[in-house]
Amino acid sequence: GTTDDMILSDCIAMKMAFGENPKRVYGGQNKCPSTRMGTAAIIRESLLMADEYQRKIEQAKESNESKKPDFNYKYESLAKVLGGRLLVKAHAHRQDDIITAIRVAREFNLHMTIEHGTEGYLISEYIKNANFGVIAGPIISDRSKIELRNQSPKNPGILAKAGILTAIMTDHPVIPIQYLPLCATVAYKAGMDEEEALKAITINAAKLTGIDHRVGSIEPGKDADISVFDGHPFEFRTKLRYVFINGKLVHEG
Repeated sequence: GTTDDMILSDCIAMKMAFGENPKRVYGGQNKCPSTRMGTAAIIRESLLMADEYQRKIEQAKESNESKKPDFNYKYESLAKVLGGRLLVKAHAHRQDDIITAIRVAREFNLHMTIEHGTEGYLISEYIKNANFGVIAGPIISDRSKIELRNQSPKNPGILAKAGILTAIMTDHPVIPIQYLPLCATVAYKAGMDEEEALKAITINAAKLTGIDHRVGSIEPGKDADISVFDGHPFEFRTKLRYVFINGKLVHEG
């Protein structure tokens, strides 16, 4: 097949970044946001403007089309996340950034997952009570910035044990995607339940991306994408034997 055949959805989610990344990028240019508070303020302001834009469109439909606001691509895109119509991926490492993301999600009724969630294990009860899922990782990278100082391979296991829907990421190309099973192995060795570690790189990942109706588990009606190993996936010496895509053998090891 072609690359286009690999696309499961044209529009999965919108990313929102909290923490060091936006303040480093824009603060270094003497632009806003240069603080965490500034990042949250800009996100809130943008969502409020998108909500107002959407409201004016609805009012124009009911009364006077001539009062319809000019097309605004930014607000058209942001309007999709209001009310949870489009998934939001919140980049957040530190516990205070995770809490800020959750507060914003509650304020605007966003359908959101936490990406990275490096310090999530420190506030697992808070995340569980807020009912947000976490795609944790990478857990085998270096601590390349201050907000990663509390990085721990125990994070995914603690989150899953707390009852949080948890998946594991590599943050490719930070950790190449082919090492995803290795990341799950490290989490398992650090205390994560074996089945939860497997689910973290299969069905849980699919659920948190909104594509579990097609992939993530072997069930009737789903894509027949299956990998066959000659041993346990967490065993270092295990080799990949067969790969099936849509039920067709595409690789034999």
